Formats: sequence, C-alpha cells, structure tokens
Amino acid sequence: MKAAVMYQKGELPQYVDFEEPVAQNDQEILVRVKAVAIKHFDKDKAAGTHYSSDVPKATGRVIGGDGVCLLEDGTRVYGMGVSGMLAEKAIIEKRRIVKLPEGLNDATAAALANAVIGSAMALRFKAAIQPGDVVLINGATGFTGMVAVQIAKHYGAAKVIATGRNVQSLQNLLTLGADEIIEITPDNSAFLSLVKQCHQEKPIDVIIDYLWGSTAELLLSSLMGQGAFTNKVRFVSVGSMAGDLIQLSAANLRSVDLQLTGSGLGSWSKEQVGLLFTEILPQMFQLAADGKLKVETIEVKLADISSLWDLKVADGKRLVVTI
Repeated sequence: MKAAVMYQKGELPQYVDFEEPVAQNDQEILVRVKAVAIKHFDKDKAAGTHYSSDVPKATGRVIGGDGVCLLEDGTRVYGMGVSGMLAEKAIIEKRRIVKLPEGLNDATAAALANAVIGSAMALRFKAAIQPGDVVLINGATGFTGMVAVQIAKHYGAAKVIATGRNVQSLQNLLTLGADEIIEITPDNSAFLSLVKQCHQEKPIDVIIDYLWGSTAELLLSSLMGQGAFTNKVRFVSVGSMAGDLIQLSAANLRSVDLQLTGSGLGSWSKEQVGLLFTEILPQMFQLAADGKLKVETIEVKLADISSLWDLKVADGKRLVVTI
C-alpha cells in the first residue's frame, strides 16, 4: 500500500510503498482510509516535540493519528488509528469509532474531530461550562479556536469573547457566534486594559487558552484581585502556540478564586473519553452535517505529502489529505 512514512524525527514524510498493517486482536479492524487532517499535534509528534512522541522505527513509521475511513461493509466512520492513518489502509480500534451522518463530507469530518477534542473536552469536562457563562477563547483565530467559539455557544455561553492576532479572522468570528473580539497586539497594556474592561462589565467565568506564553500571563494578571471577593474563573490550558512556560506570581494566584487546569492526552478520565465517542463526537458531526457547525478545509493528495508538510495554512483552515 502507499503511505506517508517518517524515517527519522524532524525529517519530511515520504510517499512510499509500505507493508499493510495487520490487526493484532479482535478489538482491532483493518479499514480503508478516506481522509486525514494534518494537525499541529501530528507535526509535533513527527518532530518528536510533543510529550506523547515515540521513537520512529528504523524501518519507518506511518504517521497520522485519526481520520475518516470505510469499514469492510462500506460503513463510513471516523476512527482513531492503532497504526498510522496517512496510508491507504490502517488499523483502528473498534471502541474508538463513530459512524458519520449523511450530508457530512469526508474532509470536514476529518478536520472537525481533533478540533472537537481540543475544545468540547476542555469546555465540558475541564471548565464544566454552564448555560449563562461568559467564556473567553484565547487564540480563537486558529482552527480549533474557531470551533471552540461555536461549541461554547452551543453549550449555552451567554457571551463569548475571542482574542487573536489576525484582525480579519477575528471579524469572521463575529459571524460564528463571538460576541466581542480583542486583538492581540505588541502593546500588552492595551490588551490587558481591554480584557480587564470586559471582566469588569460582566465577569469572565471560563478561559480556554490555546496560546499560553505571554498572553496567558496577561490574562491571569487581568483577573488579579485586591483583597475583595472575586468571581471564580476556570482557566483551561489546551495549547502553547505562544510558548511553553509562563511566570505566575504567588500574589496573583492567591488573590483570585482561580481553577487552573489543562486539557489534553492524559488529563481525561476513561469515562470522559468514552463519552467523547458515544456522545460528543456524534453530536458535533450531526451539527456540522446540519450546517450548524462550520469549518473550512483545504484538500490535498497523499502523493504530495512531502511538499505539503510545511505548507502555511491560513488562520481558521485545516489541511486535509484525501486518499
């Protein structure tokens, strides 16, 4: 079979002939792959920079963690790979598949799944979002951030504040459910002032952060109290596009009713991951099929993987390999 294979960490994947994978037990099945999204997660794992990265075998390793595929009987499903998914065939786990609704195309389904994992899991299980909450999405102009804005509204947020650097993308978010937008600029004082103003007008309940780094420091400092009662804020770190480390003063931490947590591999319970496949993903796929959850994709071919691996993709769009 043809596949995208990584031989060493950090190099470009190669489009080559590779041995077809074989199911190792009755919980694994061989499928024909139709579409796989290329995400930051995939690139970080391939480069060896993600905390869950493993070492490529000397004989090479097929990359890609999830995608849209066909079961033997032709049923179209989203599945998580046991073997690499950027290939004509792959092995997936029976307990981690979701049947796709009619009206949802392969590219949209492949692109949407990871973004749902990166937003709905944070909103529902880590932030415990409640109807009426005020939610701030930091780094909302990225693909997952745009999905998070829409899902926050679906879960009942009374107000969604979106931050980001791309002004046009921020404006687009106003059509997807954002109620207010704040541009991230080199002028930290201006950003801090606008966040404080929003928090004073109607206290922020939830922050979903895809950037970390300096913007997270500014957001945390904007919440700092002065000895009076403060509104409880659930701050959830999902990504670190702006840096992996921050400085957080003890005074800042002690002065506010703050819940600081992360959402990612290893942070969810088995029950929560189970609900992802039985409830959350099916619901979000149906919303997308009904036109109530919108994403933009760029479709490319597996044969072009080497030249497309480092392709710059515009904010709010996702590269999807069709096979």
